[in-house]
Amino acid sequence: MLVYVHGFNSSARSYKAGLLREHMATAGLASHFACPELPHRPAEAMSLLRELVAQHDPRKVTLVGSSLGGYYATALVEDLGVRAVLVNPAVRPYELLSDQLGPQKNLYTGAVYEFTRQHLEELLALEVDAISPQQYLLITTTGDEVLDYRDGVRRYAGCEQVVVEGSDHGFSEFSGYLDPVIAFWRRGRV
Repeated sequence: MLVYVHGFNSSARSYKAGLLREHMATAGLASHFACPELPHRPAEAMSLLRELVAQHDPRKVTLVGSSLGGYYATALVEDLGVRAVLVNPAVRPYELLSDQLGPQKNLYTGAVYEFTRQHLEELLALEVDAISPQQYLLITTTGDEVLDYRDGVRRYAGCEQVVVEGSDHGFSEFSGYLDPVIAFWRRGRV
């Protein structure tokens, strides 16, 4: 199973999720793809993702985590033994998002909620001390205006890495990197 894990204030309807969904469908693999709409609360998002993984052999599940989704994916890799492709992953979102406290609106669903210290505490609780490098593929862009790509390169040292010159946090060139994502997933299914 290939599971797309969207980021902060994003959605299962995001650009990258849509590209991956279409790519899988075109390849006749739609039944092997999932992209849940995650709750804004980290603990609830993780609970939903754990339930989804539990329906499959974790060793054959690959998560594709974008931004905050990359942070969620990392916690699941180290806890459940799944694999992950990380796309411009947030390394310390509890620090990155600390200035976002207050009212929020999801960019895709329009849902309005209050982002609180409890959200940050739930994120901090997901922090892992060490990673298993063979379980990851990092795809990061040097032009990311939200995250410093070097944080990801350092955090995921020893992992397979693709560093894309330029681009942005939304990774508008993601369609050119779908084949490596699928190849990484296929290697994990063996």
